Amino acid sequence: MTVSPRSWVAVLVLAVAAGCGGGGTTHSGLIPDGSTSVKRSSDVIKHIVVIVQENRSFDNLFQGYPGADTVASGLASDGSSVPLRPVSMAYGLDPNHLYADFTASSDSGKMDGFDHVGAFPRNETNIAYAYVPRSEAQPYFDLASKYALADRMFASSSSASYTAHQYIVAGQAANVVNVPSALPWGCDAPAGTWVQMMQADGTIASSSNPPCFDYQTIADRMDPAGVTWAYYAPQIGAPGDLAGSLWTPFDAIRHIRYGADWTNNQVAPETTILTDIANGTLRDVSFVTPDAFNSDHARFPSTSGPAWVTSIVDAIGSSKYWKDTAIFVTWDDWGGWYDHVAPPKIDRNGPGFRVPLLVVSPYTKHGYVSHVQYETASITRYIENTFGLGTLGQRDAGANSPDDMFDYNQPVTPLSGIRLTRSVLRAASQRAPSHLVPDDD
Repeated sequence: MTVSPRSWVAVLVLAVAAGCGGGGTTHSGLIPDGSTSVKRSSDVIKHIVVIVQENRSFDNLFQGYPGADTVASGLASDGSSVPLRPVSMAYGLDPNHLYADFTASSDSGKMDGFDHVGAFPRNETNIAYAYVPRSEAQPYFDLASKYALADRMFASSSSASYTAHQYIVAGQAANVVNVPSALPWGCDAPAGTWVQMMQADGTIASSSNPPCFDYQTIADRMDPAGVTWAYYAPQIGAPGDLAGSLWTPFDAIRHIRYGADWTNNQVAPETTILTDIANGTLRDVSFVTPDAFNSDHARFPSTSGPAWVTSIVDAIGSSKYWKDTAIFVTWDDWGGWYDHVAPPKIDRNGPGFRVPLLVVSPYTKHGYVSHVQYETASITRYIENTFGLGTLGQRDAGANSPDDMFDYNQPVTPLSGIRLTRSVLRAASQRAPSHLVPDDD
């Protein structure tokens, strides 16, 4: 006999990378009943969890990871070499990372303009040439060593968080560049809020468009197919409490913001995912964005992001969902930090610089480093392929699906690679809401 489609579940932890596109690469081998078959993600994966963290390039977060393409120094605009220095996640400076910073840093592919990057709340010479100390990044290294890491994952957008999160759910951002002129970033924005648009010739023009659009998203494919989903994020809240307003991309989609999906599938606070795992009510597809202090964002005096991510992975690994879940862990944009790999050119909007992509599942190749080109929309493509949804016809249609990182025929083994104590995991997952606006670029 053969195993019926979607008979198991796999969790994908989002860090984003590249894949082997199209309909999803498969592998031959023995399935559990002993017969030989070619298996795909749809045969074993029933749950996909996408965890989206903030503002880290690959060289910055995985510097020195064995088998991955990283460097210990970077080029400056005068041709000199600048050693990358360890800078804590809690250091408090936020390198600038709007489209102008992307173009200055990349310098037409020469990757030697990062010394022109400023920072908030103050500038510091060569702040971009830095990496996260191993002691802080170790939980990510541990997961990568047991599961899979991609070092050719590029942010689909070449600007900042607003557009980056749109590509996760829609494979596009309506040619918007940078961020809206006011908070919240979406249909809840105050009257008069506008966005900048990337023109066909690659120039940027301000427009009168509010940050509220009506294009199709992955939700519009999941709903009629009966694929259940949730987007976990901090509460947008009352005026003056805008902490959840930035990394909630469905707030920018009019028919979702003012429809049943907003009531039924937009879930706050983000820690609810842990309750849903424990209660056995996890949906087929889950997107998770963090509170500012758990985000890995450079602005805040916190190093708890890796523990927050690990708490979700640990909860899934200890649950009934582990056997058929795929967890993708990714970072929305490069955050202004140095990376030495010039991004490919797909269209006027990107991609941007490399970001990490971690994939955690009983079906990932163990200790594997993928060098296949992925982008943010590769995760969208994986969801589409796994649940047979077709494509949205945007960047997802041409993106590689990260099946390269999986062996769907291998046996399920227990979760491993977690060294953090239960008390540390609880501290990250039970942190009180910060009510802070995490990002303004």
